[in-house]
Amino acid sequence: MPLDRLTAELDRFVARLDGLGTAKGRELVIREVIPADGERGPRYLLKGHGDCAFIRMNSNSYLGLGLHPDVIRAEEATARALGTGPGGVRFIVGTHTPHVELEQALAAFHGREEGMIFSSAYAAVMGALVALIDPTTAVISDELNHNSIINAVRLARPGIKSVYPHLDMEALDRQLADAAGRARRAIVVTDGVFSMRGDHAPLDEIMEIARRHDRSLPENVVVVVDDSHGVGAFGDTGRGTEEYTGSPPADLLIGTLGKALAVNGGYVVSRGSVIRFLRETSPFYIYSNPITAAEAGAALAALRILDSTEGTALLGHLRGLTRRLESGLVELGYEVIESEHPIVPAAWWRRSLMAASWQPAWPTRWCPGEMRRSGYRSTPITPPPTSTTYSPCWPPHGPAPVRLPERDPQQRQQTPATARKVAAGEKPLLCRQ
Repeated sequence: MPLDRLTAELDRFVARLDGLGTAKGRELVIREVIPADGERGPRYLLKGHGDCAFIRMNSNSYLGLGLHPDVIRAEEATARALGTGPGGVRFIVGTHTPHVELEQALAAFHGREEGMIFSSAYAAVMGALVALIDPTTAVISDELNHNSIINAVRLARPGIKSVYPHLDMEALDRQLADAAGRARRAIVVTDGVFSMRGDHAPLDEIMEIARRHDRSLPENVVVVVDDSHGVGAFGDTGRGTEEYTGSPPADLLIGTLGKALAVNGGYVVSRGSVIRFLRETSPFYIYSNPITAAEAGAALAALRILDSTEGTALLGHLRGLTRRLESGLVELGYEVIESEHPIVPAAWWRRSLMAASWQPAWPTRWCPGEMRRSGYRSTPITPPPTSTTYSPCWPPHGPAPVRLPERDPQQRQQTPATARKVAAGEKPLLCRQ
């Protein structure tokens, strides 16, 4: 059938994004990786950019383990032994020894009874929440939660959905009290680290509030945390936001294998009863092929590195790079959200001449374009009402300086008074639910 009328509308939609400067556009293609050499970290050659070698400032591979020789060797050896693909879904033919060993290792790393791996962290969030939410469930969610959480709740259609202002524990307390007598179970769901801001949920407070209301719900108050950006990047030993905040274990912890662990896939760790339930009910697990056995073997190698003295040293180096980048941006007059997490959002503002409001200082791609011409690869994020450059710091960059132009002193005075006002939510760096 012809698609002429539909494609015309699709083209108009994309053209509107182009006109607003918010289209993601064509993806840059990495054609070669130049290995690290001494204190000089790896560099990346991009298709269409000749021999210009780039530092990658927009990666979530926080510890650089994707290029670690032990991780590469583990993936190669497992592929030789077990082949390239799983051959089917887990419950039919697709489970291999590395899958089971990885699940056991993840559960032990997080101090849980059992774990299960999914094809991605997005699938893990969707698979866990949709299976646990029914029409008698009240879901209470932070307004800046990840898109995967938002879509999971939409798909599950809970009886009650409440969204509390970002990190507002008093609002969470009120919404849990309101759910009593109206729902059989309540699910409090939050990111551990919020990926567009680098700030984190106060999990210790969330767990305390949830336990205080637990008796008022017949089927408990269940706390679900997606700590994909926390695990391997946050806390003294990389155990994420739970470790950093000193929180009791969340009821369900969701993580990714595709960021600090540098491979692919997602996982859930919890009590054995919860994991067995999810294996029987989660369509994103039952009807989707798992990660390959080779990926599981590589992820297991990465986890062992993280849980070692080498991992502790990498985390310390990561924290040092984060402090250096933050302080350097502040000294140049740029505005950041201060955090110990390696995500460093830099906000670019200008005072609108037509209205008393703050506006992005430059078109979406101006700053990343300038950085690209200087040999740095970063990613623009343009949720209203700000423009940011999203620059996770990661160890293989070494000590090479990041050079940005110093901001004009007059423009410094025009920016919001302190970055802490932004952190408090007066000008959030991410669209709300």
